[in-house]
Amino acid sequence: MEWYLKVLKNYVGFEGRARRKEYWMFILFNMIVSLVLGFIGRLIGLDTILSYIYSLAVLLPSLAVAMRRLHDTGRSGWMILLSFIPLVGAIVLIVFMCQDSEPGDNKYGSNPKLQS
Repeated sequence: MEWYLKVLKNYVGFEGRARRKEYWMFILFNMIVSLVLGFIGRLIGLDTILSYIYSLAVLLPSLAVAMRRLHDTGRSGWMILLSFIPLVGAIVLIVFMCQDSEPGDNKYGSNPKLQS
């Protein structure tokens, strides 16, 4: 939960680097919250509205943490545009997000593993 809240607090922080753990914990909690909201929404009959509101609320934090994660692997945040290439783009981005941090400092900042 700590990692999820950390990303939400830094919701427009497109600068710097994000550890692999920070990114994937945010994705995990994001999916859990989405599932819970979908379940609650179906019970009360507002499933699409709750999902849309939540998706809109986490859009910027999701983009920011994805860009910071790409920075951590030494890639430009613009690589996120690969997601517009059907199937192949998503696979390439998942591979990039799973890669380890670039050791030491890079042009996007210092290694977040060494700061923790």
